[in-house]
Amino acid sequence: MIAKEDNFQNKLIRTIPQNIMAEQMLLGAVLTNNESIHKVSDFLISDHFYEPVHQRIYDTVLLFMDKGIVANHITLKNYFDKDEALKEKGGATYLADLAALATTIINITDYGKAIYELAIRRNLIEIGEDIFNDAFNKEIELTAHDQIEVAEQKLYDLAVNDLEQNKGFLQIKHPLTQAINKAQLAFQNKGKVSGISTDFVDLDELLGGLQSSDLLILAGRPSMGKTAMAVNMALNCCKVLVKNFEKQKKAHPEEYANKKPGAVGFFSLEMSSEQLASRMISMLSGASTVKLRTGHVDEDEFVGIVQAAKDLQSLPFFIDDTPSLTISALRTRARRLKRKHNCSILFIDYLQLVRSSLSSNRDQNRVQEISEITQGLKAIAKELNIPVVALSQLSRAVEQREDKRPLLSDLRESGSIEQDADIVMFIYREEYYLMRKKPKEGTEEYNKWQNDMDSVGNVTEIIVSKHRNGPVGSIKLQFDSHLTKFNNYAVRYES
Repeated sequence: MIAKEDNFQNKLIRTIPQNIMAEQMLLGAVLTNNESIHKVSDFLISDHFYEPVHQRIYDTVLLFMDKGIVANHITLKNYFDKDEALKEKGGATYLADLAALATTIINITDYGKAIYELAIRRNLIEIGEDIFNDAFNKEIELTAHDQIEVAEQKLYDLAVNDLEQNKGFLQIKHPLTQAINKAQLAFQNKGKVSGISTDFVDLDELLGGLQSSDLLILAGRPSMGKTAMAVNMALNCCKVLVKNFEKQKKAHPEEYANKKPGAVGFFSLEMSSEQLASRMISMLSGASTVKLRTGHVDEDEFVGIVQAAKDLQSLPFFIDDTPSLTISALRTRARRLKRKHNCSILFIDYLQLVRSSLSSNRDQNRVQEISEITQGLKAIAKELNIPVVALSQLSRAVEQREDKRPLLSDLRESGSIEQDADIVMFIYREEYYLMRKKPKEGTEEYNKWQNDMDSVGNVTEIIVSKHRNGPVGSIKLQFDSHLTKFNNYAVRYES
């Protein structure tokens, strides 16, 4: 019992993380030599100081420097003459005392980092207190699940701000090294693929593979095969990642002994994980999805199905079919998958089913929500340094035109999607529209229609309408509707 009471007393006397002396030393150095503030101003702001009067002194020094005025204990005296908080500390004498402390400072950056670190700790305590109080508040409207997402969002915002504060300018040699490494990889792959291969030859040639930190949008009208295409791409990418890993592991066994192959994450907000698994079994086994559903398979086909299931089990392919995920929850799960299983590419089916973290805000319109979601997806791609492929719906405007090929303006809530995406691809099957124009058999129109159907049957066009770092164009793929499977087009062509 005594131990518990002592522990309780210890908790009561905890002090907020802060270091007044470090703040005084830093400000003293700045007052003595204004130029020294440049060593810390790229990551340190006034809010990081614990003492309010120190915040005002720091901001005032920056203000004076912007105006080309020397900021020292003499020039700041008139500025702070009416500051009651400074008067309590001794007024102008306090400023002089700060300047006197500077004689013992060797490295102002160390003091700045200490102040910054303590500020982050205070922010963490504040977030923790909010979580604690909200959990105890019976009158709060948020559910427990909503409270978790709010907490995750606050922690994520703190982490992002931390990264942004510490990033700053990079000397050109750092990004140059990354660019040369990519170019070298492309050269080693005969100039074709520097990113993750989709195993679709023409598409890889056009895009150079799926590049890290890119947000790719795959859009199309219903029944065009968006999900089928995404599953095909995801499965192909997963196989390529495993194959490349095994190749590297064989060449460098010691270096890759404790590493994992790149994994694929697939967020399916529309279809269940079981439905996706059935599609992948169909692709690998050659048994149609209808046969899988009805059980009308022969013995050889069933053996193929079992083998396909075994092959899929060995792949680092992860599916999350939780409906109505918020962008903050999706981000959290993606980060966890990256940490635990080395996620190397992410697919989202589909963008419009992701919820905004602020969806409870009645004043927020759908365009603002989509903007938050696309910005969030791009942030995930950059933070995890992986390609993110998100499926998107198209507006009905396509159906009103004679030429049904999609345009960028057809993207629903198109402004933010088009702006944030590095690549926008459309999936288009002319066969789908032509089938609905079937004329009466035996007529001249029917014969012409049949010829047209023969030329476009099982052909899918992938139209790349935006490519931030490369060319636009279109490629063709063959589509097997029975297996919901895409294959390389038999005849290469110039788009």
